[in-house]
Amino acid sequence: MKSIIVSMFVAAGLMVAGSATAGAFSTGACKACHAVGKDVVGPDWKVVADAYGDSKTLAAVFKSGFKVEDRKVAGANDKWKKQAAVMTGQFGSLIKGHEDEAADALFAAVKAGKI
Repeated sequence: MKSIIVSMFVAAGLMVAGSATAGAFSTGACKACHAVGKDVVGPDWKVVADAYGDSKTLAAVFKSGFKVEDRKVAGANDKWKKQAAVMTGQFGSLIKGHEDEAADALFAAVKAGKI
């Protein structure tokens, strides 16, 4: 439980730092909870990318309000359903309004192995 709380504070700090950055969507704040090749606080982004197949499909989920039941990984796995509230909060401050950019950046980062 403590590690989840600490991770939330780290993510919040990265959100503040990332919000000052102009230009393309940054996956910097995502790295607090996600990685390629392993689960962290959130699921392995490679697993998420494989579940959605392309950035347009992921962006559509973001645009629909990022409901847990629409999330292919969180909606199908109890472990990630419990973490869904954390990501829902971050969605509102990080991704909302940048859905296409976020999905494109996340798929590019996964392809490059850099998230």
